[in-house]
Amino acid sequence: MKHVFLMVVRLYQKLISPLFPPSCRYYPTCSNYMIVALQKQGAIKGSLMGTARILRCNPFVKGGYDPVPDYFTLKRNPHPDEKILN
Repeated sequence: MKHVFLMVVRLYQKLISPLFPPSCRYYPTCSNYMIVALQKQGAIKGSLMGTARILRCNPFVKGGYDPVPDYFTLKRNPHPDEKILN
């Protein structure tokens, strides 16, 4: 199942993405984030993480560097300069 999702994302990258100007507000791009999330977390969790990232990518967010975490989460990684309060 994971391989099917990876194939769909790679087809998107090759066939559909070149037709539009670059607009992703994050680095790595949302499609690259989806690929890494699928590879790290598998089909279900990886697709959930990638979908959450795509939904976060909109004109109302700051964007920036947001790598795929090693653990499952649907939230954005905290910025390294921000302190996390427990």
